[in-house]
Amino acid sequence: MSNFRIMPAEWAPQSAVMLTWPHAGTDWADVLDVVEPVFDAIAKAVLRFQHLIVSCEDADKAASIQTELNDWVVNRGFPGRVKTAAVPADDTWARDHGPITVLENDKLQLLDFNFNAWGDKFPWAKDNAINRQLAESGFFGAAPLQDQDFVLEGGSLESDGAGTLLTTSECLLSTARNPGYDRSQIESKLRDTLGANKVLWLNHGYLAGDDTDSHIDTLARFCSADTICYVRCDDPQDEHFDALNAMERELSQFTNIEGKPYSLVPLPWPDAHFDQDGERLPATYANFLIINGAVLLPIYNVPQDVEAIRTMTALFPDREIIPIDCVPLIHQHGSLHCVTMQFPAGVVTL
Repeated sequence: MSNFRIMPAEWAPQSAVMLTWPHAGTDWADVLDVVEPVFDAIAKAVLRFQHLIVSCEDADKAASIQTELNDWVVNRGFPGRVKTAAVPADDTWARDHGPITVLENDKLQLLDFNFNAWGDKFPWAKDNAINRQLAESGFFGAAPLQDQDFVLEGGSLESDGAGTLLTTSECLLSTARNPGYDRSQIESKLRDTLGANKVLWLNHGYLAGDDTDSHIDTLARFCSADTICYVRCDDPQDEHFDALNAMERELSQFTNIEGKPYSLVPLPWPDAHFDQDGERLPATYANFLIINGAVLLPIYNVPQDVEAIRTMTALFPDREIIPIDCVPLIHQHGSLHCVTMQFPAGVVTL
């Protein structure tokens, strides 16, 4: 009997979410007092619905996080528990260095792809070793961790849970990741490892300030098997206008596994944020996280936050929308989805 693999959709039942906590050895060193409250808010939102895994370089800090968050949960009667591990880390982007879960003949498998910091842009050796250390410490239960000799980041892929993946050519075809691989070879790799029987490639769309070469989770997201939400820019004077309009046209040509066009829902375009050097930061409402019973939505203290919450409420009427101020995160060129990795039901039991 041949193997059947599938990468679950993010809205499938989950057991836990993974965070890699910022520390003084990261680029967050000077702003820990500002960014740690964001991680704390994400952690507490997750724990209202499911478990949390936290890796933290400092052992004392890891122990403190575990005690404080578990006490917080117990005092409020929420179902989640947190388990921490003292594991070295270069940075905090768990979406990209965390394992990707697949179902193979209904059995859970964790795939440990290589992480090279988006094409050797930053130090990455510690981050690339996190998954193995967590697995060896029993964090993933009975689900085996399989090494994959291929560079792939979780933020570069969207799955509908039925064999269709959505991605961008700028990211997956980057020669700084997997030199020598062309599009057909990468599609073959996605089919073999993730069970992809259809790959939708976006050739347009980008976000200023993004270090990832246009990760899909900053641009367009599956909300269901037949619905995609996406960032749209309506300002002809904005530098993103042409690229995002071209992306919108591409999305309108895509069809699902049944050959039907997707229902497309535009997300509002937030007012621009800039760093102290005047460089634009990658604020996007597409970087949300779906968990059991809720959607964690990044907001940026701009007027468009209200419309973003309204849009998410319509897209996910059966889930609570939990806004989280992610302005501190975009100052390191990522947002909410980028710092999280979810695990399907059955992977983590605490």
